[in-house]
Amino acid sequence: MALTRQFKRISFALIASAIIGGAYLVGAQLATLAAQEASARQLQIIGLDVESILERYETLPFALSFQNDAALALQQPESTATIDKLNHILKSIQLQAKVAAIYLMDTKGKTIAASNWDNKQSYVAKNFGFRPYFLDALHGKAGRFYGIGSTTAEPGYFIAQPVYAALDDHGNTDKTPIGVMAVKISLNDFASAWRSIVEPVTLTDRWGVIFLSNRPAWQYHSLDGLTPDAQHEIANTLQYVGHQIQPVRSLPGKVQAGFGTPVSHPVGRLGWQLMTFPNQHTINRHAMLWAMAAALLMGIAGISILASHQRKRRLEERGQARAALQSAAEDLDRKIVLRTAELTTANQSIESKYAKLKEAEHLLRNTQNELVQAGKLTMLGQMAAGVTHELSQPLTAIRAFSDNARTFLERGQADKAAENLSLISAASERMGAIIGQLKGFARKSDASASNLAPVNLAQSIRTSARLLESDFQRCACDLQISIADEVQVIGDALRIEQVLINLLRNALEAAETSVQKSVVVDLAVEQNHALIRIHDSGGGIASDVATRLFEPFYTTKASGKGLGLGLAISSSIVQAMNGQLSAKNHPDGGAEFTLSLPLPLLSTAQHT
Repeated sequence: MALTRQFKRISFALIASAIIGGAYLVGAQLATLAAQEASARQLQIIGLDVESILERYETLPFALSFQNDAALALQQPESTATIDKLNHILKSIQLQAKVAAIYLMDTKGKTIAASNWDNKQSYVAKNFGFRPYFLDALHGKAGRFYGIGSTTAEPGYFIAQPVYAALDDHGNTDKTPIGVMAVKISLNDFASAWRSIVEPVTLTDRWGVIFLSNRPAWQYHSLDGLTPDAQHEIANTLQYVGHQIQPVRSLPGKVQAGFGTPVSHPVGRLGWQLMTFPNQHTINRHAMLWAMAAALLMGIAGISILASHQRKRRLEERGQARAALQSAAEDLDRKIVLRTAELTTANQSIESKYAKLKEAEHLLRNTQNELVQAGKLTMLGQMAAGVTHELSQPLTAIRAFSDNARTFLERGQADKAAENLSLISAASERMGAIIGQLKGFARKSDASASNLAPVNLAQSIRTSARLLESDFQRCACDLQISIADEVQVIGDALRIEQVLINLLRNALEAAETSVQKSVVVDLAVEQNHALIRIHDSGGGIASDVATRLFEPFYTTKASGKGLGLGLAISSSIVQAMNGQLSAKNHPDGGAEFTLSLPLPLLSTAQHT
């Protein structure tokens, strides 16, 4: 009987789950179809607006190409009066037509007249021969193109038409274009109008690059990764100059929210697609309502069945209860006395354990508060010590450069003094950057942050050596730099220079104690790693020091000469970039520190 009841319950649960799941899928499908239909209607309306603007100005460059002044300007480009007259005509037409710009180019792509001739961002004398709309018009066709202006950095839609020579006395003309008339139209008003629409709306080119959207963060991002042909054409035409096209999915999660399956509508003559992305949350909510309605109906049915079953069972149990009631009543009095005694004992035990628990909880909270406070004081001490140590290097550089600048000024060498002042400014900027870096180091930031970029190690070595050049000259120490190849790694250039400066300064201090004062820096590639070796002519590393060399606050310098944080911080910086900092005694004497950083995959393949 029990197995039968269990089987019925499982069967009912499975049937209910199937019905609820089916209701959810049906609701989602209906909501999706409704959202797609609504989006399609909306896109059709928006598409008509875009088409109307594009078609409104389609004939403008064609009509302007028949201006006798345009043909005359192309035939007499050296005539100032002719060019000036055409400039004023184009500006007047541009203001009346309310377009971004109108300009005339010769067969080389050089602009000889423009409506913005009197602006700082004038097109006059600029060459747009690389643009597709110019090349199409020069071949006798209407040219169309959308891109960011290489002069104004403002995006726009470009329409161009060929300009032919003026008719001669017999009404004839050469069919070879002598120039190109172009009109630039701004479409930014559409993006502003679309911002009232809740769902994302985008206008993409034939490569799938979003160039207009009510989501500003999506602009100049692609729907998917670009093909090599697309990358090549976009680069050659400078279509989106100043922007590196990345997929929308590379944006942070909150920024790409709403990016899903789009509904598209073709627009224009360049293969554009107007897209909107139906709100998936609305679809899910509608499907959930269907599922909840089905669940409610199944719940009502289940409750009805259960109530009927329970009523039947209660009638059966009532008869059994009457028979057992008399027997239970006889045992009840005896058990009450026994249970009362047991409950009294249990309550007393619980009260005692509760008191001990409260005492332990109070002790734990006090201990936790003390540990948190100790942690805060430790962090403050580390940050203060780190700032003191790391700022000493650029401060020393500033002092040296300022002394050099004063000497150059006394000698009348103003150019060299200016160069030293520039280096002082760079060192000051570096101090600010070091403070920011130490804050990031205190937060234990990882090396995969967005500030990682290709770093030229050879340039980093030269920059670090230049900052310490005066120190090496003052100590009469010979600095030899050997660079086998221009090696690039992925990392943080400023942090790498920080490590190199610290290692070079330590090497200089060690070399000061020797007779032949020298420091050798070597850059090489070995086994998919870039290696920077810094070898000094000092006394080397003692055996008892080698095991603790990279420990924080451990130093062999005299009091006041260092806090013992330089190598510890340098090691942490290198490890954050998946590298390693090691030290050993060189066979020829002195200490040798090796900075190892992994090469990028592409670079590794090339070296292989």
